[in-house]
Amino acid sequence: MTWGLVVMVLIYTVGHISGAHFNPAVTIAFASTKRFPLKQVPAYIVAQVVGSTLASGTLRLLFTGKQDHFLGTMPAGSDMQSFVIEFIITFYLMFVVSGVATDNRAVGQLAGLAIGSTVLLNVLFAGPISGASMNPARSLGPAIVWKKYKGLWIYLVSPTLGAIAGVWAYNLIRFTDKPLREITKTSSCSFLKTIAPK
Repeated sequence: MTWGLVVMVLIYTVGHISGAHFNPAVTIAFASTKRFPLKQVPAYIVAQVVGSTLASGTLRLLFTGKQDHFLGTMPAGSDMQSFVIEFIITFYLMFVVSGVATDNRAVGQLAGLAIGSTVLLNVLFAGPISGASMNPARSLGPAIVWKKYKGLWIYLVSPTLGAIAGVWAYNLIRFTDKPLREITKTSSCSFLKTIAPK
């Protein structure tokens, strides 16, 4: 619940300033489709990793002794299992992000809710398997602070590939520039003809 709500709140808070790019995989994916300036990618990634590292460092300072637990992501099963899970959930996340945040036919005010809910759902079913990172910076920050790098490559590579696949998949179905009203009208007419032909 916390992960999804935090993402939702931050999207509504800083989305109009930075585009709410908290995730290098999302930034790289958008750059691959020219929906984000390529020259700004390095600065965004540095900011994302520094933010994650500082947040992880703060938590480690606050929770010491018996409360000092590694807050990063590690595979619960095999590396391949976590790799595939991370690819799927990041694909799903990026597909939703592309739909609600880049398509002007979508209801933009619901973007934060849709993306936060997607993160929440992904965490619910993938958390016990891979940690449900979906974000290279989210995994890299804790790894640096706790100096635990086992399986880190999974969380750097798989979410990035999943996000790129997700944004390109959405672009493939972005098949028309018609206004939403016209699409809905056309779809409704086709549906009515199907169920009630003359």
